[in-house]
Amino acid sequence: MCTRLFSLYNSCFCAVEIVQHLSHRAGRAFYTKYPNISSDHPPVIGRMKYILVTGGVISGIGKGIIASSVGTILKSCGLRVTAIKIDPYINIDAGTFSPYEHGEVFVLDDGGEVDLDLGNYERFLDIRLTKDNNLTTGKIYQSVINKERRGDYLGKTVQVVPHITDAIQEWVMRQAQVPVDDDGVEPQVCVIELGGTVGDIESMPFIEAFRQFQFKVKRENFCNIHVSLVPQPSATGEQKTKPTQNSVRELRGLGLSPDLIMCRCSTPLENSVKEKISMFCHVEPEQVSLDHTGLKTTEAVEITVEHRPGAYVDSADLEASTLQEEPVRYHEAWQKLCSANGILVPGGFGVRGTEGKIQAISWARKQKKPFLGVCLGMQLAVCEFARNMLDWKDANSTEFDPETKHPVVIDMPEHNPGQMGGTMRLGKRRTIFKTKNSILSKHVLHMEASKLKLVMKISPCKQIWYRVFVLFLGVRAWMKPILFVLCEQVNPELKQHFEEKGFRFVGQDVEGERMEVIELDDHPYFVGVQYHPEFTSRPIKPSPPYFGLLLAAAGRLPGYLQKGCRLSPRETYSDRSGSSSPDSEIADFKLPSLAQD
Repeated sequence: MCTRLFSLYNSCFCAVEIVQHLSHRAGRAFYTKYPNISSDHPPVIGRMKYILVTGGVISGIGKGIIASSVGTILKSCGLRVTAIKIDPYINIDAGTFSPYEHGEVFVLDDGGEVDLDLGNYERFLDIRLTKDNNLTTGKIYQSVINKERRGDYLGKTVQVVPHITDAIQEWVMRQAQVPVDDDGVEPQVCVIELGGTVGDIESMPFIEAFRQFQFKVKRENFCNIHVSLVPQPSATGEQKTKPTQNSVRELRGLGLSPDLIMCRCSTPLENSVKEKISMFCHVEPEQVSLDHTGLKTTEAVEITVEHRPGAYVDSADLEASTLQEEPVRYHEAWQKLCSANGILVPGGFGVRGTEGKIQAISWARKQKKPFLGVCLGMQLAVCEFARNMLDWKDANSTEFDPETKHPVVIDMPEHNPGQMGGTMRLGKRRTIFKTKNSILSKHVLHMEASKLKLVMKISPCKQIWYRVFVLFLGVRAWMKPILFVLCEQVNPELKQHFEEKGFRFVGQDVEGERMEVIELDDHPYFVGVQYHPEFTSRPIKPSPPYFGLLLAAAGRLPGYLQKGCRLSPRETYSDRSGSSSPDSEIADFKLPSLAQD
């Protein structure tokens, strides 16, 4: 997240130029200069404006960051912005992707499993998207084939052109009108990111669709931003424009002429290079922008990590087997754990490292160190408490030990182990807090009669494939994920045994069958959640469970609670509130380790 914020910050300067160009292109009040903008009087534009972001030369060039930057700037100008991500692969969605190929899966409110770029849109634009905001080749062909089977085409020969291309255009125009803000107002601008690289055979139908689309919506309502690489070989030290020239030439050959060219390079773009790109790519020099970080990705990560209040450790290093095989690694891991201000145990796959995580949870409970367990982390907290406080020595999850006599974690009823994709409990769900005295309910909720309700986003258990880690505030390392999916929940039949010992299931689903939030009595912050709060977290509106962990680790949580928990970060600051900065409690917040620097 920190690295993406870093890139977003740099990209926003170029995005201002893009917005100014759109204003000129539209020939009307499309852009209102900051800071005179007022959210109460947003600029008025006519028809929907569409911004298509394409990429050339290489994949992973940064189209998502550019799209997020443009959308963020437009929204700061008072415009209502939505976003669509197009993925040319044939998969219906990202639910069955291997993280080694495609990275982390993001889960939306409606349960859609989508590309992480949609997570960036939600987080940076502070909007709520649906699974239809992620368009894939598989979805388009499935839609067209279903129409053909129903006879909608009246016996005509169904072809890529016009039927597939028409379906793409209709999907984009329909989804662009769906409200994504809390006010339910129709968006004014739609930012569309076309995944892949210009020239890929998979993306050809989409390129053709947008060639037609620019005339359907009129050219004054359509803008194409092309993101390209300007390499600088170490042998010569010169910035090379030929890859960008070839990329733009191919794009123009397919019927799309870029309105703006965003150049990604490792050093500032020289004026002569900018003019050369302008000359050979059929754009004005001011239509060539630079997105330059001046840092390699690894260097940017190192800088952000250096200033982060946290690090990772491989939980397998905490296990007794590591002591026998690599004693130095074992003792280093425990030294880091014992020096931590707080512990986060997130979701994961498989049995590897689970015993080490249980050891870390046990240490946090006994030493009264702030602890947050997410999904598998919460389930292992239940296992640890059952083993050490209820004396159920074989207590375990049925995923790891199907024959255990004390199955404290069991399969969810809706999980179907025989089918992959779309079979788990996904999306936004409601959890009811059974008490108003729990730390988490005090922190994030307001009272509604005698119950407290939290609308939150549930991901599939163990659905976070890519970032499977244990975070100790001050320690860092990676876990190795495996690729099978199970969906588990706390065994509700054993709830009473836990609560008699002070292990409270303070949050449950509407039916009272699923234990969603746990807290431990007489502990400064021992919280577990079955859901994934990171899906609803925002850069300036941190999710309450995570924010509570940081407050507790910094020793600030008691004071925050004593003030009456005035408001959570989500409630204290909003881009529509008129505030220029987050709550002072957040702005002044520093962890002990950072305060010493």
